[in-house]
Amino acid sequence: MTDIAMIEAAAARAKGVVRETPLLNSPFLDEVAGRPVWVKAEVLQHTGSFKFRGAWSAISALDPELRARGVLAYSSGNHAQGVARAAQLHGIPATILMPADAPRLKIENTRAYEAEVVLYDRAGGEDRNVLGAELRDARGLTLIKPFDEPQVIAGQGTCGLEIAAQAAAEGVTEATVLTCCGGGGLTAGIALALEARAPGMQVRPVEPVGFDDTARSLASGQIQRNTGPEAGYCDAILTPAPGDLTFPVLHRLCGPGLVVTEHEVRAAMRAAFERLKLVIEPGGAVALAAALFHGAALADGPVIATASGGNVDADTFTEALSTAPKP
Repeated sequence: MTDIAMIEAAAARAKGVVRETPLLNSPFLDEVAGRPVWVKAEVLQHTGSFKFRGAWSAISALDPELRARGVLAYSSGNHAQGVARAAQLHGIPATILMPADAPRLKIENTRAYEAEVVLYDRAGGEDRNVLGAELRDARGLTLIKPFDEPQVIAGQGTCGLEIAAQAAAEGVTEATVLTCCGGGGLTAGIALALEARAPGMQVRPVEPVGFDDTARSLASGQIQRNTGPEAGYCDAILTPAPGDLTFPVLHRLCGPGLVVTEHEVRAAMRAAFERLKLVIEPGGAVALAAALFHGAALADGPVIATASGGNVDADTFTEALSTAPKP
C-alpha cells in the first residue's frame, strides 16, 4: 500500500516533469468564507488536472520492458488525458477507453496527446471492463487504474507534499484541507502526505449532491455505493464508490465528508474566475464551494481547497458564469 516513502519516491521521479502548482489566496474569497481560504491550483497542472501526477507516477514506475508494450486506461476525461500525456512523454502507446457521452473537449484532448481513443456506449450498457480486458489481453497492455492503484495514489500524494511546504511558507501549519473526491485517489494521497509532513492539517473530502458515496461511507464505516449512472454536472468526480485501497486511508485519516449543490459549484466557478483568474470545471470546484458556503461545518481556522481540474468546455463554463450569483 502507498506510504510516505512511495510518495517521496514519486516526487523524485516527477522532478522536471510534473509542475509544482501554486497555492493562491484572495481577500475577496476570504471575505465570502469568513476565514483565510487558499486554493491549490491543479487546474494549472499539465493536461489541466491533478491526474497527470498519478499517471506519471504509475507509468514511470513500470518495468521498462513492460512499459514499452503500452498502457491502457478507462476514463471519462481527466485520467484519460493524464495517462495519454504521460505515455506520450515516455514514447509508448496508450489506449484509452472513454464513454461516447464524455465531454467532447476531453475526448479531443486525449486524442491530441496521440492516444488511441476507443469509445463505448455507457448509456446503452456496454461494459468497459469487458472491453478493456479484451484489449489488454490482445495487446499485452498494462492497465493504469484511475485511483485504486498504489503508484497512482503516490503520485497524487505529491500534491500533498507541495501543500504542506507551501502552506508552511505562508505560516500555515494548521488548516482544513478540502479535496474534490471521486474514487479517493487524490484525497488518500494528500491525506497520507499531510499525515507525515503537516499533521496539524485535517483532510475532508467533498462531493456533489447525488454522488455522496464517500460521505456516506465515512459516516457508516463501510463502503457505500451510488446506484445511479456515472453521469452528471460534476462529471470528473462521479464514481460509484470509494476504492478498496483508498477507503481505508480515508476512514483512518479524514474527517466527515461534505456535500455541495450544483448552484454552489457554479458560484465557486465564478468566484475563482473573477477573483483568482482560474478556470475550474464543475467537478474541480466542489472543494472551493464547500470552503465558501459550508463554513459552519468546518473547524475554525484557514481552509485549503483543491481546484482539481479545469477541463471544461466553453458552453458549460459560460453557462456557469452567467447563471451563478456574484460572490
